[in-house]
Amino acid sequence: MSNAPLTTTTSWFSRLGKATGAVILGVILFLGSFVLLTWNEGRAIQREKTLTAGASQVISISCDKLLAENDGKLVHFSGEVLSDGPASDPVFGITADAVKLRRDVEMYQWKESGQSSTRQELGGGEETTTMYSYSKGWSSMVIDSSRFHVTDGHVNPGEIATDSATFDADGIYVGEFDLPPSLVALIDNYSPRPLTLEEAKGATDRYGVPIRLIAGALLYIGENASAPQIGDLKITFQEAEHGPVSVIAGQVGTTLEPFSVGKMGTIELLKTGTFSAAVMFQQEQEGNVVLTWILRLAGFVMMLIGLSLVTNIISVVASVIPFLGNIVGAGAGFLAFAVALPLTLVTIALAWTAYRPLIGIPLLTVAAALVYFAGSKLLKNRKKPQIT
Repeated sequence: MSNAPLTTTTSWFSRLGKATGAVILGVILFLGSFVLLTWNEGRAIQREKTLTAGASQVISISCDKLLAENDGKLVHFSGEVLSDGPASDPVFGITADAVKLRRDVEMYQWKESGQSSTRQELGGGEETTTMYSYSKGWSSMVIDSSRFHVTDGHVNPGEIATDSATFDADGIYVGEFDLPPSLVALIDNYSPRPLTLEEAKGATDRYGVPIRLIAGALLYIGENASAPQIGDLKITFQEAEHGPVSVIAGQVGTTLEPFSVGKMGTIELLKTGTFSAAVMFQQEQEGNVVLTWILRLAGFVMMLIGLSLVTNIISVVASVIPFLGNIVGAGAGFLAFAVALPLTLVTIALAWTAYRPLIGIPLLTVAAALVYFAGSKLLKNRKKPQIT
């Protein structure tokens, strides 16, 4: 690991200019958070209704007997997923008696990390010292070394010679049903694919450079696996084996398609293992709730960042006197949080009020109470008499 410091000085006018420009980004993020939060609530409710309607329409059938009378209906079945042939990697010649074969590639590269410390100066300027450090490690993504602070001696290849990829077997089916690519993509029961010396030799012949087998599990392209060099590759394989799956989708002839539930949405589910339709719908509903909360948090964070960027200009103006800038900055951060939280709740509540009044109205009441409490606190502090 090597270190390289960088010290930069930013004047108060430069900071003020950057803070002014950041206000524009802050306003965009602030307004965008309302769009995200409102859209998310509509999406969540629509998905819930779609799944509820689907659960009332689905019929469980045997995948071993295709009935034309079920065409156009939402069907559920469980069975063994099989294929007409193996899954094969055409580059290295590795095959697997499985539904899918996944190639995972990592390259040994330089990595840059930096730790910064900032000191405010009288007059509003800032002095920032960043200590850059460089280390070597494995990564599945190309690390652009041209952006490093110190490029001399820290140069990575511009691309990975062989990318990660997934290969599907031909003719994947369950019972009498052909599985479309959209459902095959949902099969995720991967496990490590062991490798043999013969396969490593065959990969060498195909690839044209020496390839070593390490621990019967990975292919290594490089001089010495114990002392890797920049640009070395290690390649592992995962296989999704034949086995039981459960499917819910629309029957269309001998295949399956996303099932449209009126104008609400579509249903196309696959899980590895044997599950009843009720369990699959329940798990999908639970996943919808988790996604909804993730997006709610994302909307809140977006609003908080937006407000922080807008109010940051106040602390920059006050930083002409360093300690005053710190105090104002802390207050601005608290203000951004105090505004973002109730506004997020209000936005969610308003969206729910439009779709689900019985839930949205109480939530809106709670949000209004929080706004009132925060406002009364601020007003009380402003009116508090000063003791001299």
